[in-house]
Amino acid sequence: MSIMKHCGIMSCSMVLPMLLFSSLVNGNYFNVNTEGNDQCFCKLKGSIDDCSCNVDTVDYFNNMRIYPRLQSLLVKDYFRFYKVNLKQECPFWADDSKCAIRYCHIQPCDDDDIPPGLKGDVSGHSHFNESPADKYNMAAQLTSCEQTAHDHNIELGYLNTTISSENYKGFELWQQHDNAQDNFCVQESSEGEYVDLLLNPERYTGYKGHSAHRIWRSIYMENCFRPENSPNNFIQSSKVNGMCLEKRVFYRVISGLHASINIHLCSKYLLSSKDGLDLVCDSAQWGPNLKELQKRFAPEATGGEGPNWLKNLYFVYLLELRALAKAAPYLEREEYYTGNESDDEDTRLAIKDILQVIKSFPDHFNESVMFNGGVQAQLLKEEFRQHFRNISRIMDCVGCDKCKLWGKLQIQGLGTALNILFSGKFDKWVPSLNHFSKRQFFLERTEIVALINAFGRLSESIFELDKFRQMMR
Repeated sequence: MSIMKHCGIMSCSMVLPMLLFSSLVNGNYFNVNTEGNDQCFCKLKGSIDDCSCNVDTVDYFNNMRIYPRLQSLLVKDYFRFYKVNLKQECPFWADDSKCAIRYCHIQPCDDDDIPPGLKGDVSGHSHFNESPADKYNMAAQLTSCEQTAHDHNIELGYLNTTISSENYKGFELWQQHDNAQDNFCVQESSEGEYVDLLLNPERYTGYKGHSAHRIWRSIYMENCFRPENSPNNFIQSSKVNGMCLEKRVFYRVISGLHASINIHLCSKYLLSSKDGLDLVCDSAQWGPNLKELQKRFAPEATGGEGPNWLKNLYFVYLLELRALAKAAPYLEREEYYTGNESDDEDTRLAIKDILQVIKSFPDHFNESVMFNGGVQAQLLKEEFRQHFRNISRIMDCVGCDKCKLWGKLQIQGLGTALNILFSGKFDKWVPSLNHFSKRQFFLERTEIVALINAFGRLSESIFELDKFRQMMR
């Protein structure tokens, strides 16, 4: 699929011809030199539009400091297991194009594989200041309440402070409803199953054709802001740059995510399979496909737009980087509880380490310049949010389960980042003993898992892009 310092959603080959989609920046940022072996079409140069830093700065920061840390973090059990509902019906059209290719299928988790602390996942905010074990044990909470009641002096008048389990569940539903009002993604039902992301990597599956094209067409043509008088099948960079900042940002976010997904499938392309796509996965080999990358991004193959799409990858990377920095005080307090004490401690230390690195980046995206200007700005913000919520619904229309898995995860991660940046609830976040305050902003476990994994996908795209540069040299 296809913010700002003041200064694709499915992996797989769900690719609507790239000329349909917009990039949002001007100029040719590829340094093309057919005479020099050290130059290639993907040698990005210059500043990232609407941001204060340049591509080289992000490349170094990501590839040397962020990417290695993320690779160590994302194999931890807390981030490895993602709960998702892949059986939701498409709300927009009849899903008549289910993928029959083996590589589209998901390998679900056996119950024994799921860490004990993740089973029966309850809202992470219900008992935010409790110990890890008690946080996931409602009975212990009620016992504690009942003991407190017995400690009251009867002569002074008995105050019943117990809360029934039914009321606790009701409070959680109220809180979830309040939080959902500001969410950029539609909250999924409690139904779903755990998927081991390490056993179901994002890569090319062979999913393409009308179904895949319809997904991207719906995202770009029906749910993105469009420049006035733009052709129905093409959005030119020059016209997008004429839009207001907020609409421009929305395009860049979607375009950058789309570019990232295309890099994923090019870096893990199906290179060989003895008997075609219907074989078991063990018979296939995946690896980088430079020719495919050139077809998707070379200026001569994309009407000059490919470099712009890659610039938007860096743009959405900086947006999510800022969201992580802004949420750092909250994320540093999370327990990352799975039931494995030593592994949980390692996860907490790894999170604190990477957040310190993220906060050290000097040129963070500045979201405060957006949605200012009274009633009209707030109406635009709501339109922005509704467009993104529609995109999250479109994920249920994807016909390839593996593509749907990674599409849902990356959209939820990006939606969580937008919540952090624009809900206003994280602007002056402080921990509170008031578990049910409407002013508090809480992240569910699935939101945290999606946020970190989605950022990991963008980080890997930038890392893989550098490897493609080296191949071309």
